[in-house]
Amino acid sequence: MKHYKNIMTHLSGIVEDMGTYRGIQEICILFPTMKPLEQKRDESKAGNAAVNVSAEAASVSAQSVQIDLTKVKIEPLFADEVDFETFSKSDFRVVKIEACEAVPKSKKLLKFTLNDGTDRKRTILSGIHEYYEPEELVGKTCVAITNLPSRKMMGIDSEGMLISAVYEYDGREGLNLLMLDDNIPAGAKLY
Repeated sequence: MKHYKNIMTHLSGIVEDMGTYRGIQEICILFPTMKPLEQKRDESKAGNAAVNVSAEAASVSAQSVQIDLTKVKIEPLFADEVDFETFSKSDFRVVKIEACEAVPKSKKLLKFTLNDGTDRKRTILSGIHEYYEPEELVGKTCVAITNLPSRKMMGIDSEGMLISAVYEYDGREGLNLLMLDDNIPAGAKLY
């Protein structure tokens, strides 16, 4: 609940409309489910109860940073819709960062060696060195799109894309690599 209280301080104008902190939790859906519609309601309820218990048991020690939301600028949402079949072709997977290093002769690129839940290691390059030092990312749990075609950058094949949030704050670009709870196993699929 601490996380929701921090959010509430930033969303003071919306608090009255939502009523409770639980209201925020219920509207923060990232992706639609791709589970079969035939799934039994009892199984779904049991699974949701287990997730709620594990979420409450997890502890997060992230620092709360106060930002002035009037200085945040985001890109406009896409006007074009993507049909469900096209969206479902993107394979979003949880990955564990096993190694990270700066790419020689590049100011922006970091080379990640990732555990994607398979027997082989995945290499992804990402232009986020301006925002992160390699050593602070080792051991983190992130999200990657794993079924993009390989792309050669600085002579190295990049086998996917790490997911980041990009925005503008007070006239400067900001970027946050999407990081997840370390208890989520490598290879878990996001729906």
